[in-house]
Amino acid sequence: MLRHMPRLRSLTGAPDRPTAHIAHLDPVFPAVTCSVQASLLTGLPPSRHGIVGNGWYFRDLGEVLLWRQHNRLVHGEKVWQTARRRYPGYRVANICWWYAMGADTDITVTPRPVYHADGRKSPDCYTTPPGLHDELTQALGPFPLFDYWGPRASLASTKWIVNATAHVMRTADPDLTLAYLPHLDYDLQRHGPDGHQAVTAATALDDAVAPLLRLARERGTTVVALSEYGITAVDRPVHINRALREAGLLAVYTQAGMEYLDPWTSRAFAVADHQAAHLYVRDPADFARVRELVAALPGVERVLDAAGKAAYGIDHSRAGELVAIAEPTAWFTYYYWLDDPRAPDFARCVDIHRKPGYDPVELFLDPGDRLVRLRAASALARRRLGLRSTLSVVSLNADCVRGSHGRLPDHPDDSPVLLCSDADRLPDPRARYHATEVAGLLLGLMDRIQFSTRA
Repeated sequence: MLRHMPRLRSLTGAPDRPTAHIAHLDPVFPAVTCSVQASLLTGLPPSRHGIVGNGWYFRDLGEVLLWRQHNRLVHGEKVWQTARRRYPGYRVANICWWYAMGADTDITVTPRPVYHADGRKSPDCYTTPPGLHDELTQALGPFPLFDYWGPRASLASTKWIVNATAHVMRTADPDLTLAYLPHLDYDLQRHGPDGHQAVTAATALDDAVAPLLRLARERGTTVVALSEYGITAVDRPVHINRALREAGLLAVYTQAGMEYLDPWTSRAFAVADHQAAHLYVRDPADFARVRELVAALPGVERVLDAAGKAAYGIDHSRAGELVAIAEPTAWFTYYYWLDDPRAPDFARCVDIHRKPGYDPVELFLDPGDRLVRLRAASALARRRLGLRSTLSVVSLNADCVRGSHGRLPDHPDDSPVLLCSDADRLPDPRARYHATEVAGLLLGLMDRIQFSTRA
């Protein structure tokens, strides 16, 4: 994508230094948002920081929970904590990196809807200090939650984050500013990384980030730009939970004619997360059977046991007893029902917290429903009037997804990248870094910048 992003590719824009330092970045496994971001900020693999995916089965609660927000879930010292020990008073802003709530950063901005008593959900964000909320809302409008994820996910959310980041840099002048711009996830998962939609998305992001790069250049700020993973083309959903159910290992319970995953009585179930799936197996006597069954599914490349998890750096107590990895062109659905009329009502909604697995089909309006746009508009109009309305617009057909991630890259061109605007300040300029080395790289930059300031 970088060839379509000239501004990002040339971070400084200065005549004497027209090109940024560009390197490959090797992600941790699984190569998903929460796991990699935790490694970038701690220098640890998932086996030590504990973020084994975008979610997992919380055994002590008996629930599958994805997209939690509290920073205490991330074990290990964060890069800003190390920086503060070296430089007391070091100030840090986090603009939309994950696990922001409860972090000891000086400034925090993170998506946080208003959950009304009648069940409605309104777009909003959480900030520290609290007064920043009204500053940003007055200047930029409410955080565009429905443009951040779902069928409407678009550049609007990234533009809001860019403007919020610029506002924080101008008004608070942090020593380290972290900003997460999600735009390349959307059309690359919808349409794959090889089509014109991906090029359009890359070009649009490059245009959107230009004001932030210009501001950084004006302020003499060193910029590090990186991605957590590369998205590759897929064409095969793997219904791993359906296979476990058909084998009599996964159990459900029924309410109002709808089926719900029952993790308490299931002998085995999977928490699907893009191209990785944690398999929670209650009885060790079933390990071999579950591994053999899942490994035989079309689209599954391998199933990691205890030794395999250790080799992949994911041997943490939160991980499944087994972990499945999809083949390069396959990905895992969370679907566990066998008949669509029995699916829970949230399956047809954008509902990232109730689904016991990741669902990229939420990026699409149901292509099989000719009236879906009309029904969506009607539901949104009712919500604006303060009325409750179910926004059932998501398909139950996973064949529409064309891009995914989570595997370790099979080819260097599929890996994420790291760019730095000031190669002279890099402590060890290289063509390749591992995600667990980024925290050390940032600390090295801090040391050189602080030394330059003192000098």
